[in-house]
Amino acid sequence: MIALHPQLKKDCFALGEFSLCTLLLLNDANYPWFILLPNREDAREIHLLTEPDQQQLMAESMYFSRCLQQVFQPDKLNIAALGNVVPQLHIHHIARFRNDACWPAPVWGAVDAIPYQPAQRETIKNQLLEWFNRHPEQAFHWHEAATD
Repeated sequence: MIALHPQLKKDCFALGEFSLCTLLLLNDANYPWFILLPNREDAREIHLLTEPDQQQLMAESMYFSRCLQQVFQPDKLNIAALGNVVPQLHIHHIARFRNDACWPAPVWGAVDAIPYQPAQRETIKNQLLEWFNRHPEQAFHWHEAATD
């Protein structure tokens, strides 16, 4: 795993690794909000990755999107690579619901974050682990410290 931008380090828990990306959980229980972080130094834009990395990023993003759709059954998935505050390339994957804290508006800065309790993070980890084990198309390795 490459070094996290200080803002990502402050706001997220590292859950584990796909072959290209680190999977992060944003510490905001308002929404199931995850981030895929390509493990490439100085990556700022998707189009600046090598073509094989672009393809792997898309494969991991679509795989994880299917996971979110099936595990959380959201009304909408928001997937975005903004980078206006954190220039390190990262792709948000947010499961949105009609009854969430700011539907239908964007989530950024809309409401205060509600930090996860350790038991909530463990539940999410277990839900993802169960899905990944049933759908092993992309290798994933957990960080044991993810629930500390």
